[in-house]
Amino acid sequence: MSTTMVRTEDVQRKWYVLDAAGKPLGKTAALAADLLRGKRKVDYTPHVDGGDFVIIVNCKDAVLTGNKLTQKFYRTHSGYAGGLKETRYDRLMATRPELAMTLAVKGMLAKNPTQMHQLRRLKVFAGPEHKHAAQKPQAWEE
Repeated sequence: MSTTMVRTEDVQRKWYVLDAAGKPLGKTAALAADLLRGKRKVDYTPHVDGGDFVIIVNCKDAVLTGNKLTQKFYRTHSGYAGGLKETRYDRLMATRPELAMTLAVKGMLAKNPTQMHQLRRLKVFAGPEHKHAAQKPQAWEE
C-alpha cells in the first residue's frame, strides 16, 4: 500500500470565517490553527503547507476564562537592559484584540518554516465586518 503525498501545487485553498463572539479565545485560536495547517483535510501532509485561509471576526468579544484577564501578560523586550514591557490581557483585549488573537494562533502553529506562510493566511478583525467578501468565505460550523 502506498502513501499519497500532496504537493504544494495541488493544494486547493478555501476561505473560512470564524466568529469569536462569546467563545473562549483559546478554543477559537486552536480551531484557526487547525484550519491554517490543513489538519482537518483528508489529504493532510505534515511537511506541506496545505491549509486554508481563515478570517476571524468579533475578536473584541472573545472571552478569557478564569483569571487570565488580570494574571496573564503580553511581554516584549527591546534587547536592552530594562527593556521589558508588560501589558495585562484586560488592557490588551480592550485596545488591540487582534494582536491577542494572532498571538494565540501563532503559539498553536508548528514552529517550523511553514509557520510564516500559515500566519499570512490568517486575517483578524475586531468587529463583525471584514474586507474579504470578494473571496466568498464560508462560515465554519462546528
